[in-house]
Amino acid sequence: MRESHGLISRSDRAERELTRLKHQLADELAYKAIHDPLTDVYNRGAIIDIISTVLTQRQASLIVLDIDHFKRVNDNFGHPTGDAVICELITRVRHALGGVGSIGRVGGEKFTILLDNVALQQAVLYAQRIQDDLNRSNLAALPAYQVTASFGVSWAPATTGFDTLYNAADAALYEAKQQGRNRVMFR
Repeated sequence: MRESHGLISRSDRAERELTRLKHQLADELAYKAIHDPLTDVYNRGAIIDIISTVLTQRQASLIVLDIDHFKRVNDNFGHPTGDAVICELITRVRHALGGVGSIGRVGGEKFTILLDNVALQQAVLYAQRIQDDLNRSNLAALPAYQVTASFGVSWAPATTGFDTLYNAADAALYEAKQQGRNRVMFR
């Protein structure tokens, strides 16, 4: 009898542990499904969904940033250095934002920052803060090379579609690139 209770007790513990591990694995898979593995920011699909959801309820500003001449970084210093540059840039972006906003990676070296319920003027200030931080000191990953970024910023009222907000920010980014890079432009 005592042996049977022991077996049942061990079986119950094993079942609880298995259930805990299944929940942990499900949580990890859910997280990985919406996050970029290199930078740990939202991936393209997730940030688009977040922006679209916010816009159904509130105004929002969007910053689109692109690292200037990033191909040169990869070509001259290698892809591992390029990855380190991207990761350090995101660390600086997070610091400059101070916990505000949702960051997503939409392409290799292109990122979006959703500023939920933030007016255009404030969003431009956030973009300038990030740009100033990058210009203030070189990244540790490339101490002898200044990494810069160009920024496009836009704003949209509630019920605006994602494409409208993103396309305006992307057009402003394109304008920043055309005017010499390392700039903040807005629409």
